[in-house]
Amino acid sequence: MFTGIIEATGRIGRTEDLATTRRFLIEAPTFAGELSPGESIAVDGACLTAVQADAGTFAVDVIGTTLERTIAGRYAEDTAVNLERAMRVGARLDGHMVQGHVDGVGHLIQSRQDGEYWLMDFRIPADVAGTTILHGSIALNGVSLTVSDIPEEGVVRIGIIPFTHAHTNLGALHAGDPVNVEGDLIGKYVGRILALRGHEETSLPG
Repeated sequence: MFTGIIEATGRIGRTEDLATTRRFLIEAPTFAGELSPGESIAVDGACLTAVQADAGTFAVDVIGTTLERTIAGRYAEDTAVNLERAMRVGARLDGHMVQGHVDGVGHLIQSRQDGEYWLMDFRIPADVAGTTILHGSIALNGVSLTVSDIPEEGVVRIGIIPFTHAHTNLGALHAGDPVNVEGDLIGKYVGRILALRGHEETSLPG
């Protein structure tokens, strides 16, 4: 479980195609030294496992389904990635409950600066849009964010403060760029329960 509070950004240093996975060596000098092999880490919001770690770099192995369902399949050398270690039990939950299970890929439509902050519009997957509410939570590239507006179906508007713009990879996005999207955990459970309840009601004899 993660919080969506990014601890550091790293960069893809090297990729290596193995027999059934793709290995990414991630350069993160201020972060890698605190990792141990086997530890869970969110890379752009996708929960992965550190398979190697030293003072300046760590490696993760990514399977085919993750490469297809997330932006990891697009990673190239020098790509900036958001990083967060798993939340410790008893720690303060500063963001919101993020599983690290990416629901799909969204895309930046536009970004414009409004005074000291930025307004960014993202088109998100339909199943995530169905459980997303105004002022609710959403994770984009692993960043815990609040939905400030829903200008049209399937689109969310996010207000990005200067700190987040400077300390995550969201500030480097351009129109059309993809992002990992994870919908609100509570919303997904409620949506699933209501869907099952509706199915049961329509299936009753009578």
